[in-house]
Amino acid sequence: MKYAFYRSIFFCLVSTFATAVLASDAVTSGEFITEPATLHNLGFEWKIEGDDNRNATVAVSFRLVGSSTWKAAQPLLRIGDEKVWRSKEYLEYWTPRMFAGSIFGLEPGSSYECRFELSDPDGVSGTSTQLVVVKTRTVPLSYEGGRVLHVYPPNYTGPREEPSFTGLLEAYYGPGLGDWDVVHCRPIEPGATILVHAGLYKADKRDYVNPHQIPFFGSYVLTRDGTAEKPITIKAAGDGEVIFDGDNVFKLFDVMAADHHIFEGITVRNAEVAFYAGIKDQMGCSDLTVRNCRIEDVGIGIHTEWSGSRNFYIADNVMIGRDDHYRLNGWAGMKTYGPSGVNSYYGVKVYGQGHVICHNSMSSFHDGICISTYGIPEESQDLKCVSIDIYNNDVFLSVDDFIESDGGVHNIRVMNNRGFNAAHHGLSAQPMFGGPVYFIKNLVYNVPFGGAIKTGGANPAGVLVYHNTFIAENADAVGISNVHYRNNLFFGSNSPNKYLQRLESYTTYSTSDYNGYRANKTDKPMLTWGVPKNTMRDYDKQPEFKEYNNLKDLWKDSGLEEHGVMLDVDVFEHMILPDYTKPHAVYLPESVSFRLRAKSKAIDAALPLPNINDNYSGKAPDLGALEYGATDQVYGPRNK
Repeated sequence: MKYAFYRSIFFCLVSTFATAVLASDAVTSGEFITEPATLHNLGFEWKIEGDDNRNATVAVSFRLVGSSTWKAAQPLLRIGDEKVWRSKEYLEYWTPRMFAGSIFGLEPGSSYECRFELSDPDGVSGTSTQLVVVKTRTVPLSYEGGRVLHVYPPNYTGPREEPSFTGLLEAYYGPGLGDWDVVHCRPIEPGATILVHAGLYKADKRDYVNPHQIPFFGSYVLTRDGTAEKPITIKAAGDGEVIFDGDNVFKLFDVMAADHHIFEGITVRNAEVAFYAGIKDQMGCSDLTVRNCRIEDVGIGIHTEWSGSRNFYIADNVMIGRDDHYRLNGWAGMKTYGPSGVNSYYGVKVYGQGHVICHNSMSSFHDGICISTYGIPEESQDLKCVSIDIYNNDVFLSVDDFIESDGGVHNIRVMNNRGFNAAHHGLSAQPMFGGPVYFIKNLVYNVPFGGAIKTGGANPAGVLVYHNTFIAENADAVGISNVHYRNNLFFGSNSPNKYLQRLESYTTYSTSDYNGYRANKTDKPMLTWGVPKNTMRDYDKQPEFKEYNNLKDLWKDSGLEEHGVMLDVDVFEHMILPDYTKPHAVYLPESVSFRLRAKSKAIDAALPLPNINDNYSGKAPDLGALEYGATDQVYGPRNK
């Protein structure tokens, strides 16, 4: 009797344990989050528990409100239990279990129904379907019904339109000279437009009665707020070039306390920072628009590292830094000319949510466009770096990298950009705190000292690399988790000391397939691949990697690149590979063509990816950034 009792207890415990094990493979749905919308894209997050075996999925579909037809989007990326760290800064972060991802290519100012369906062969507890309606943003516009003020330079003597003011701050705050410049008797109201007439606006900060009202510190400190419906606009009047010269001031426009401002059509020059919009842990602005401006001879173009920043629109600007305009030189490991100092740091750096950085042209900066390398993400959802779009920018001659997504958390979208001549890396995800960061349809050319994508050193997680054309070795894609490559072209420059593709991941579920490669004409093996052994992820040691000279051996050994293909430069209409023996050479975009040649092996060789390459022609999509026969992309300003 006693034996039967204990046997019953034993089997009860075994059954309970087995149920618990099975339950941990099943998925339990949690909080669903809709991120701030941008003009063309939407981002989402869905927290979960369980799914130890990582076989749960979230299918995504969407439709315009009022339409009866659902369209498929990319599934959300499964995230969780990946370690992101950098030992030098004592940084360590473990990604939470969740799904995250984006819907692409939407119309501004339109409402969409978005459907998310969670499934798992092991079972789903909780809500398995989410249906949300989200409206995309519109391009910020000046308010048409507000007060219009006219600003003229101090030396202007011609006829004036009224109400007229001498210098920008007289219109913005009201008159005030010397000590009286802080007395704001008639400050500007939401919805007002300041039309700045042609001329040079350069203050003498040593002049006590400076008509520009910026004595001593030399900055335009703007502290009034517009609203979403009634922004404050400062724009060129259209009668000639408007130049704000900072006379080498630290920051020329301090807009940290000025929400909903639009700057349009002006030239800003001769300052360390052109637009200072936020500082980490302190304060910053939201809804800053800078468009159709020229920013030159500056150390930094536009800067915010405040986690509360929202909805910047940085578009169609030309930004020119102070670094070498004639030769490519990096900041580390340089021998010929020595390391390049930071004469100009970056064109744009942001943190926060909902920013759009598009169609800008920038050259001669250390880095082109950056997410702030902020560190461990904030706990509050409202302060996480999510839903940022960086697209159709043209970046030329960078001391370090073209575009850095470093510091982003979820749904950072880097798409359709062109980068020529970066000393160290083309794109960077160092680190990414779970992701996804999307690198989609970018062109990268000539990266002699580093690689196409930088991941080593800060060990990112959640990197999706789709449909890019890299005329550069991808030799630094190491120390990464949860990375996935599809439909890319990798063409090296025959550098004798580099792998063409080096992928070493801490997670066994990192993947690569449907990519095209041109083998370097060197004795160096073409590819490496390394993942943990006998475990899903392992952060206690570097992945052990193997070297491969061809895709067939890689596929047999790892299951990767079953559909990968070997190609050569004849797949392009006109392509010249960078000369690795001349690492400081500068190449012009007009010197090559990334268009695919008709009937080349890159055509119809890619994997269909819903919501990314839907509009392909032929039997299947084409490899690389440019679909054969598609309309040309516009890189840089649309008003040139």
